[in-house]
Amino acid sequence: MDSMYIHIPFCNRICTYCDFNKVLIKNQPVDDYIEALIQELSAYGDMTLKTIYVGGGTPTALNEAQLNRLLSYVTEHFKVTDEFTFEANPDELTTSKLDILKNYGVNRVSLGVQTFNNDLLKVLGRTHKKDDIFNSINHLEKIGLTNYSIDLMYNLPGETFDDIDMSLKYISELKPKHVSWYSLIIEPHTVFYNKIKAGKMSIAGSIEEGEKYDKVIHGLSALGYPQYEISNFATKVHESHHNKTYWLNEPYIGAGAGSHGYTGDVRYYNIKPVNHYINSMKDTGSVVKEELKLALKDKYEEEMFLGLRLNKGVSEQRFFDKYNTSIDSIYGKVLKELHAKKLIKRESGFISLTEQGRMIGNDVFAEFLL
Repeated sequence: MDSMYIHIPFCNRICTYCDFNKVLIKNQPVDDYIEALIQELSAYGDMTLKTIYVGGGTPTALNEAQLNRLLSYVTEHFKVTDEFTFEANPDELTTSKLDILKNYGVNRVSLGVQTFNNDLLKVLGRTHKKDDIFNSINHLEKIGLTNYSIDLMYNLPGETFDDIDMSLKYISELKPKHVSWYSLIIEPHTVFYNKIKAGKMSIAGSIEEGEKYDKVIHGLSALGYPQYEISNFATKVHESHHNKTYWLNEPYIGAGAGSHGYTGDVRYYNIKPVNHYINSMKDTGSVVKEELKLALKDKYEEEMFLGLRLNKGVSEQRFFDKYNTSIDSIYGKVLKELHAKKLIKRESGFISLTEQGRMIGNDVFAEFLL
């Protein structure tokens, strides 16, 4: 395997839209968690990896001693040849924490910006403000950690088209190497879900959402950020190599409470609750996990709906090399129907979504379920 994801499930505040595996860090056994995580990682021995991605939760919620403990182990036992990414919140990215990241070889930062509108940040339950975004990026630039991505969201409650214009303006000033810009998804068991269900909040419908997405795509393109995946924008050299592991349906290691991993035949899911994760490591020396054995049809489906997220699309030759059969032998009828509707195109050995297809990507993906 060439890639590893490491999960830090702690946050200083729980965002109103978030359904990731996370807990408030206050009064949590964080040090015990780090030791359990290191114990899980030790099972892999020493490895050379192309990418490591530390996500959450909020990895920068860890204090300096905890960051040192985790990163010293990781860098001692895992050599990263390409991309070492660390997620961060703007208001938690102190100069001392940044120095720690850089000293341990982190060469890419994913900054959770979400929006530049302070009122919307408050609605989202974020702890930072617009000035924190600029300050953290200034710190990144000063220490030479210039390969950073900013994560944004659109179709937020109360958001206007002017807010998107404002974000584009600030992107043009800050010049990040990469932009991720996702549509807000209302997930069950979140504050947003409960408010919408109770009629206390609403978001724009699908037509306005599509118009905002179109504005995002073309606005970023005009700034020199071509779209390479449904929600991700960068020039070729700054595309997220780690995330492309997922979209290309390649194996990766998942470590930490609630993390996912993929062997090529099995998808596994680590136990979620922090205390259960810690206790499983203490009691058995291994993490409790659920494993899902993939049938061949599952692999076909995942190859298509993950690969189609990329603007380049699914390589017909790569599909044949992996499964010893052509895409047409499995999906010939579906491909003809989608092509006739101008939702996909076939060029230079790749099958990809058209611009129209990207607007209703989930509907197109569903057509590949066998």
